Amino acid sequence: MCGLSGELRFDGRPADVAAVARMNDVMRDRGPDGAGLWSLGPVALGHRRLRIIDLSDRGAQPMVDSDLGLTGVFNGCLYNYRELRRELEGLGYRFFSTSDTEVLVKSFHRWGTGCVDRFKGMFAFAVAERDSGRLILGRDRLGIKPLYLSRDAGRLRFASSLPALLAGGGVDTGIDRVALHHYMTFHSVVPAERTILAGVRKLPPATVRTVEPDGTVTDHRYWEPLHTRSALPEYAGLTPDEWCEAVLDRLRTAVRRRMVADVPVGVLLSGGLDSSLIVALLAEEGQAGLSTFSIGFPSAGGERGDEFAYSDLVAREFGTDHHRIPVDDTRMLPALENAVSAMSEPMVSHDCVAFHLLSEEVSGHVKVVQSGQGADEVFAGYSWYPPLAGVSREEAAATYEREFFDRSHGTLAAILSPEYMLDEDVSGEFVRRHLARPGADTALDAALRLDTNVMLVDDPVKRVDNMTMAFGLEARTPFLDHELVELAAACPPELKLASGGKGVLKDAARKLLPAAIVDRPKGYFPVPAIRHIHGPFLELVRDALTGRAARSRGLFDQPYVDKLLAAPDEHRTTLGANALWQLGLLELWLQAQGV
Repeated sequence: MCGLSGELRFDGRPADVAAVARMNDVMRDRGPDGAGLWSLGPVALGHRRLRIIDLSDRGAQPMVDSDLGLTGVFNGCLYNYRELRRELEGLGYRFFSTSDTEVLVKSFHRWGTGCVDRFKGMFAFAVAERDSGRLILGRDRLGIKPLYLSRDAGRLRFASSLPALLAGGGVDTGIDRVALHHYMTFHSVVPAERTILAGVRKLPPATVRTVEPDGTVTDHRYWEPLHTRSALPEYAGLTPDEWCEAVLDRLRTAVRRRMVADVPVGVLLSGGLDSSLIVALLAEEGQAGLSTFSIGFPSAGGERGDEFAYSDLVAREFGTDHHRIPVDDTRMLPALENAVSAMSEPMVSHDCVAFHLLSEEVSGHVKVVQSGQGADEVFAGYSWYPPLAGVSREEAAATYEREFFDRSHGTLAAILSPEYMLDEDVSGEFVRRHLARPGADTALDAALRLDTNVMLVDDPVKRVDNMTMAFGLEARTPFLDHELVELAAACPPELKLASGGKGVLKDAARKLLPAAIVDRPKGYFPVPAIRHIHGPFLELVRDALTGRAARSRGLFDQPYVDKLLAAPDEHRTTLGANALWQLGLLELWLQAQGV
């Protein structure tokens, strides 16, 4: 829910409220139900509201608690806010609203930065302390909610989206060469804190940052699940069947938590295992008339563009109010351009277009949906995990890079212009450092930890947030419930790899879902027109890569671009993505942001 923004100055000047207002206005789609601004001396906060909990004006933000000397802005949802409220009331706190925002502010007053340890939910927040002048920024454990930052000698600005920061002005929009290296090698993932723009950073997930009035910063990373068998001693020695029961129990709790809302909650139903399991568990909870939504596209390149057969099966099985959303060719090109504009960072996955179109349709029916993102990263559902099962920790990085990286560092010299090329293999070194850290028993454990903490945050999670919030739609992801993630991290790797991946989840699902869903081939949101670029899509990419802005920027070696344009479907990355789309999307995004 919502979008937040703000500024803290360190140079003795008052905050630039007009700049915060501009940032706020850009996030109108994230919060179409209201707007607010607040300032006091060097600090200003802005907020765009999506009404999900406490629909009254008492839940409006920025939320000022004069008695406590705190003002806060918050994006997300605390699913356990009612329990926290009861605890705080028992400690003597009095409430003027029924919102989870007020619970967050009072929790911070009571427990300081340690309040985040008590939160069950997704969140990004900023709290300004009146008496100390400090600003505290926080982000949830899995980075479900974003927080972008821009800083110079005189001030810090922050916002829920990168385009909002640009609207504030004064941002260095040069290309960050390290981020570009990550984008071109690490499957388009740019880990926090970097973004593709040199002047924009992002608060890492599971981090609370305290900013003093003079600009001094202290970070506290408050969570990271151990990928070891000893992480949760109470689960030691479980049989495979008992692991299935434990996983299903945690997932039930995660789905139940995400039903908390003062508006109806639907489900994005692809027909795959993960979203189908959410529907089954909601039905088990007694949710009648559940709204479910599926999207399909025209076939292209011999590839089918919908999975309606599976989603229809699940909808019939559980009696949902199901909405099929077929998208014809005439909507695809405008949707693609709109999706690119909605991205806070360049995101190559064609899922973005699917989620953008799906969100547009769904937002006309409900304001909140549950979605199945995260299950593949948490329960080892992807193709690059099995090759890691038999290798040593020392071999983990080389195996991971071979299976997952789009290309090697050595091949970049023939793709990037010399001024953007780095001598050092920064992406490979990042992965090697991460995989070598303690806290993971096996090579596969280390890779799952990397993907949970980094790839998941800066690819699928970001994708879902950006595309749904472009239409004021809040997406909730039960597979990213932190207690479920902790359990999955401790689960023996062989149980996760069984049955072609996600074995323990599949076995748990057999108690609730038809075999045709559990045992179906792995699917995804297919958007064939982007996997197989031709016609107006090819012309769009060609114009982006050969136009004046691209020539002036000079990111890519022109002969390489010409080779891709001459054979747009022949050149693929390691995992089969279209190499031309990867280049074209980056340039399209930069141009959409006006940089």
